[in-house]
Amino acid sequence: MPQCAIGPAQFDDYILPRRTDSWVLTRFLVNGIQWPDPASGPASQSESEHDVDIYTIIFLALAVFIFVRLRAVLGQRTGNERAPFDRAARNAVQGAPDNHVMPVPGAPIDPAAPATGADFGAPSDRWRGVAEPGTPLARGLDAIVASDSSFDPRHFLTGARSAYEMIVLAFANGDRRALRDLLSSEVYDSFDSVIKEREKQEQKTETRFVSIDTAELVGAEARDRTAQLTVRFVSQMISVTRDKMGNIVDGNPEKVADITDIWTFARDTGSRDPNWKLVGTGSH
Repeated sequence: MPQCAIGPAQFDDYILPRRTDSWVLTRFLVNGIQWPDPASGPASQSESEHDVDIYTIIFLALAVFIFVRLRAVLGQRTGNERAPFDRAARNAVQGAPDNHVMPVPGAPIDPAAPATGADFGAPSDRWRGVAEPGTPLARGLDAIVASDSSFDPRHFLTGARSAYEMIVLAFANGDRRALRDLLSSEVYDSFDSVIKEREKQEQKTETRFVSIDTAELVGAEARDRTAQLTVRFVSQMISVTRDKMGNIVDGNPEKVADITDIWTFARDTGSRDPNWKLVGTGSH
């Protein structure tokens, strides 16, 4: 059967209705051009113009995709970003061994020692809930703030509570690595000597905190660049020491003991290291 040739107008009438609706919509959104109605006559755009429009669409889509990905990865600055996690707080909440109730070695520091430093004038309530105005403790805190404006006693007590539990548990478990980072060299040597004696006797201590009821400041002073803070801890613990056969040689695994410890922490305020170390221990 012979095939008949068709002219340009008939070709457009034949091809244009087969354009997809989505292609027509894309042309309209990108160029503001409506696809001509087949009844209105031949299309005015050439095929090369159609090709350019398709490439434009592709490049626009790529640009939008890249922008969205960068925004998702880099985020936006809103002004409410969280400050970097303080290293002292991070060190204070790292994992800790399991400990009980045993006397902690070390030389006690008198918490009643007068605090040194400048007198900051009339009493105020800046230390409300921590120290009474005009007391040696309040004057000591003032002296520490004078040398370290970032000092916050409430933040310190939060870290000291965690450090107290960590140190007691590390001592019970003989964890020298954890103790070395938290103790001064003198206090570490005292702890280490007790741990060595337990190891020599082939004994192990099991300690568990029931609660830490109180952690309060009872002393503060600044000496040259060194700040010292003394804290009274009141806690409840269960502790027992066993020999290599598992027999109890000290303590009671069923008894909760009330413990009061007086610990002194120190820090060089001129150092970039924000961590406090235990420099003295005592108990009541």
